[in-house]
Formats: sequence, structure tokens, C-alpha cells
Amino acid sequence: MERSIVFAFISMLFAGVTAVLAKAGMRNVPSDTALLVRTSLIFGLVWANAVAFRHVGALVRLTKSDLLFLLLSGTTTFFSWLFYYRAIQEGNVSVVSIIDKGSVVVTLVLCVLVLKEPLTLRLAAGCALVVAGLIVLVWK
Repeated sequence: MERSIVFAFISMLFAGVTAVLAKAGMRNVPSDTALLVRTSLIFGLVWANAVAFRHVGALVRLTKSDLLFLLLSGTTTFFSWLFYYRAIQEGNVSVVSIIDKGSVVVTLVLCVLVLKEPLTLRLAAGCALVVAGLIVLVWK
């Protein structure tokens, strides 16, 4: 199995646990306060990781274009987390997290249109199944 697939499954596991822990941790505080605590810890851990693996020096290799795209990515991450935390505070984590994972459909479309990645039959079928699952989930 490719390392990227293994890493993706590990990410999936941690993301699933994250949602449940976040919901449990915001019983007594607004979602924005919970997000502040979580993000502050992440900030420290990311810096510790960069220092430990000696990646801080690579900052000088960032081009203006790299920096722009990474800052835009950070901005979209902020809005994603902001609304995700508000959604899980008000709703069921089981429903919200599945809808949130529907972002793979957005990612797939943008990868094909922007990054010019090939759209295979397998990717299209997987995407269609995700969309079908989302429709089943929100259909009343």
C-alpha cells in the first residue's frame, strides 16, 4: 500500500476522533472559544513539529505565489473550522461530520479544473457515491 494511502487513513482516524472530542469539549463554552483553544494548541504543535524535523529553514524557499496559496488555504481552513465548530455545537456530530466530508466532492472538482488532475471512472464513481450518500443523509 502506498504511503500516501496509509497517511490518509491515519488522518481519517484522527479526524473522526477529533469531532467527538470537540463536541464533548464545548459543553460549557461557545464554539468560537473551543476553536480558539484547539487552534492555539495546533499552532504550538505545528511549530514544534517544524522545529523537531528541521523544516523551519525551508521557509526561505517560499515564493510569493507559494505564500499566497498557503495563506489562502489558511483562510479557507479558518472558515471551514469556524462553521464546522458551530455546526457540531448545534447539531449531531454524526450528521455534521458526514456532510463536512462531502468536501471531497468540492476537492475533486477543483483538482480536475484547477490542478488538471485526470478524472478517472473510479474517481467519478466514488464522487457520485459520496453525493448520493449526502442526498440520503439530508433528505427529509
